[in-house]
Amino acid sequence: MAKKFTYMGKSMEELKKMSLDEFTKVLDARARRSIKRGMLQKKSKLFEKINKYAKELEAGKNPKPIKVHRKDIIVIPSMVGLTFGVHTGKEFKNVLIIPQMLGHYLGEFVLTRKRVQHSAPGVGATRSSMFVPIK
Repeated sequence: MAKKFTYMGKSMEELKKMSLDEFTKVLDARARRSIKRGMLQKKSKLFEKINKYAKELEAGKNPKPIKVHRKDIIVIPSMVGLTFGVHTGKEFKNVLIIPQMLGHYLGEFVLTRKRVQHSAPGVGATRSSMFVPIK
């Protein structure tokens, strides 16, 4: 039998019924402070778009991913089940929001930096490379 998901002792159904103020009280201090400081115009537009896409998802339509440049958005219960295209600086990476992501930032799920891969030193980089023949 699968374990039922709970967040801070609340089931997913209870979380979806909560208002944003009630959900804020359940979050940890950093996320709570971020939400209490208010939303800028860009964040409020995003939440309007999220509500629109959530209604489409409930109606049975399969909406396209919501393209987002902001990685400082906190995942709230109304986002669960939606797909976001989060911009990495080069491209959009699709992120499917699952209940375990509640309270985290969108940027945590998209890597924006590549792993450094060093190769051989270039000509003139060291004293010893001075005597390496150029290919």
